[in-house]
Amino acid sequence: MAFNGSEGKFITLSEGADLTGEFRSSNPTQPLAYFFGRDKLEELLAQDNCMGIRIYFGEKNNSLQLVLVSADDNQDDLLDKILDKGSTCPPYSSTSNDLNS
Repeated sequence: MAFNGSEGKFITLSEGADLTGEFRSSNPTQPLAYFFGRDKLEELLAQDNCMGIRIYFGEKNNSLQLVLVSADDNQDDLLDKILDKGSTCPPYSSTSNDLNS
């Protein structure tokens, strides 16, 4: 099955809060979130044949890392640009809300 660019589903705040709350409970020493700037995300999305972004889970020094790559309609990773080193929450946190508290 090929990617068409509309994969994923929007969820409610309540569903998101349940997911992030369970993660925080199970992983109290891990970052709550990562922030990646719009410019970097747009660079990934602007690659030829890009249908979206795949996010891999990684680990460095016992800390969760996110590795982002573009993927084409054949579900293959586009490996010319690989994004990592997002800003972690904390310390770069949103004000308190249902997703992070």
